[in-house]
Amino acid sequence: MTTTSRRVRAILARPLLTVTLAVAVTALFCSVPLDAHGVSSKDARYLQSLDGPAILPLMYLGAKHMVTGYDHLLFLVGVIFFLYRLKDVLLYVSLFTVGHSLTLLGGALGGVRASAYLVDAVIGLSIVYKAFENMGGFKALGFQPNTRAAVFAFGLVHGFGLATKLQEFTLSRNGLVTNIVSFNGGVEIGQVLALTAVLLALGYWRTRPGFLQHAYVTNAALMTAGFVLAGYQLTGYFAGVR
Repeated sequence: MTTTSRRVRAILARPLLTVTLAVAVTALFCSVPLDAHGVSSKDARYLQSLDGPAILPLMYLGAKHMVTGYDHLLFLVGVIFFLYRLKDVLLYVSLFTVGHSLTLLGGALGGVRASAYLVDAVIGLSIVYKAFENMGGFKALGFQPNTRAAVFAFGLVHGFGLATKLQEFTLSRNGLVTNIVSFNGGVEIGQVLALTAVLLALGYWRTRPGFLQHAYVTNAALMTAGFVLAGYQLTGYFAGVR
């Protein structure tokens, strides 16, 4: 067994369940409502003032939303965290992108609706899922879900999360299809820009001593963020139900 293999096994042998329960309880007890896909009032007014195609402005808004969409980015960081080959990165990001695009377009244009709070809670849990997998949690439990299927499925959820926000606005039917497609294109452009920066940072970090030791702590922090996001959204949902 190589030195690297022994270090990985040692990292994955840590008390996963204790860490998971600790961050979950802490995050959920500290939760307050939060809008994960918030659209600024300025952008909301612009969207509702449109009456016809606006390709470039909608692409800009889509890219802006992705670059500032911390929930999407946290999940994608988890997805590519241990991917070293470019073809693997492209495969998993493509799976996420296809799922994301399908539900964004379908939800915004097809009128399929659900509680934005519940959808965003699942998005938070998608971050928890990927961090838990990166920490070796599923291997410790004795099984390994299909990672490709999971990334695609969570891509569907992330896209639907965006769609629920667009559904909150009264959008003109004139040029709606063009505008939604343009928005989705901008989202994908923003995703490429954000992931390029993340990959460069990860590539440099992987060359530094201690990457594997710090990787466990980083994914524990990622998991905590996912629990916090899910807790925020569930708190908002149950507060609204009352």
